[in-house]
Amino acid sequence: MRILLVEDEQKLANSLANNLRSEGFAVDLAFNGESGKDHALTYAYDLIILDVMLPVIDGSEVLKIIRAKNRNVPILMLTARDSVQDKVKFFEAGADDYLTKPFSFAELFVRVKALLRRRLASQVDVIQIEDFELDRMTHIVKRAKKRIDLSNKEYALLEYLAINAGRVLSRSMIMEHVWDQSFENLTNIVDVYIRQLRTKIDEGYKAKLISTVRGSGYVFGKEAID
Repeated sequence: MRILLVEDEQKLANSLANNLRSEGFAVDLAFNGESGKDHALTYAYDLIILDVMLPVIDGSEVLKIIRAKNRNVPILMLTARDSVQDKVKFFEAGADDYLTKPFSFAELFVRVKALLRRRLASQVDVIQIEDFELDRMTHIVKRAKKRIDLSNKEYALLEYLAINAGRVLSRSMIMEHVWDQSFENLTNIVDVYIRQLRTKIDEGYKAKLISTVRGSGYVFGKEAID
């Protein structure tokens, strides 16, 4: 899953981003409201963490701009303001939750997981294709009812493929969604992880779920082309 973190305190932002990445998330960083707005309106995110006190454009204004374009993405506000009036204003503007500074990463992570669970509850919880099953709530993956152990990054890649089953995904698209940014000269890392997934998901099964579309990328849910 991909998170946008908009926070002008760079030390705090980098610390939070590193902790979120260690939990298996891809994280984009923006250090002012203008950059955060542009990211939010350009790319698809599963969650946005948005500080209120931002340079260039205030976080409250960024929230309103995002909500005018996207009603669905969960938004967690970070704020030093703890008055009831301020909290009511955030919710009325479209925030899903808020966290008062200072806070621990453990507290932030609990809020992040709760918001993502709420979002997933309105979507498909379990993806099933043939004898393959991926539970997005528990991150449990099975093939022919046999549980498959995956690393955080392997799961993130597999979930992205499964959500987009039947759609050809380029290496660049995968890099941008599953990893933290686009590395045009390092897209071979996608091939490495695809090979690892094939070993765990397809090896030993007649029906192959991960297919290569030569010159284009990968597609999930069809017989292998190569």
